Amino acid sequence: MKCTSVFLFSIILLSSSCVRDTKPEDLYGRWNYVSVNSYNPPDSLTKQELTLQSPAIIFSEGNKLHIEWGGKQLSQGTFKMDGKMIRYTETLEGGTKREFPFLIKELSENLLVFETMEQSYTKVKAIKKPTNP
Repeated sequence: MKCTSVFLFSIILLSSSCVRDTKPEDLYGRWNYVSVNSYNPPDSLTKQELTLQSPAIIFSEGNKLHIEWGGKQLSQGTFKMDGKMIRYTETLEGGTKREFPFLIKELSENLLVFETMEQSYTKVKAIKKPTNP
C-alpha cells in the first residue's frame, strides 16, 4: 500500500511538472466571446446578446490588452503572465490603474477559457479570430 501511494504521488508530481506556463505570445490575437457565464448569482448571456454586442478580448505585442463590447473599447491596459494567471493592469481615465487576475482554465490554438478571480466569478469561453494572410 505504501509503495503504491509513493508511486502514484511520483506520477502526479512528474505529470504536473510537464505542464508549461503560458507565454504572452500564446495569447496574442483577437478572441471573440462565445459564452459568458456568471456564478453566484448565476447568469448567462444569450447567443443573441453575444452576437449583438460582439465582445472580445484582444492581446497584442508589448503585452497590451483591450476588451471590446458593443463595438467600443470597454477596457485597456497591459498584462503579464504568472503561470496560468493573466495579471491585468487596467488603465482608467485620469491615469488611475487597477489590477486584477484572470485564471486560464483552458487554452489551445483557437480556444481560450478563463475566469475572473472573484467570489461572484465569471467564466468566459472565446475563440480566436483567424488572421488574414
